Amino acid sequence: MLLEDIIKPDSVLCNAHARSKKHCLEILSELLVRPRPEIASEDVFSGLIERERLGCTSLDQGVAFPHCRTDGLDTSIGALMKLSEPVEFDALDGVAVDLVFGMIVPAEINEQDQANIHAIPELLADRELRERLRAAASSKELYEALCG
Repeated sequence: MLLEDIIKPDSVLCNAHARSKKHCLEILSELLVRPRPEIASEDVFSGLIERERLGCTSLDQGVAFPHCRTDGLDTSIGALMKLSEPVEFDALDGVAVDLVFGMIVPAEINEQDQANIHAIPELLADRELRERLRAAASSKELYEALCG
């Protein structure tokens, strides 16, 4: 998986202000559709909310991976946010979330999309990567910390 194929610099937001988990997902849905403006952010937001109802997407250690299937896609699209203040995400470890990697995948997922869904949590489990992401002071630095 090449992260650069999934996430573009304009889909990264550093120091985002989210009031709650729901507000975080709303901001994330807007970031996720930037490369595909024909997809309604409201539809993505609904998909993310529905996915959260199935089970919390927190990965512990202050990281979350909200994701959902979306009609009209032929490839996975990712977005990354670093929150200015952590928000409660119902994490099993009780730690509020400040790093959020979101992904939308095609409604009919293939092996590559499935592999991407499994690779992201593994990637975000890396303590050094999380430290680099948290140290970023701008969206550009955040993207470079992720993909560099």
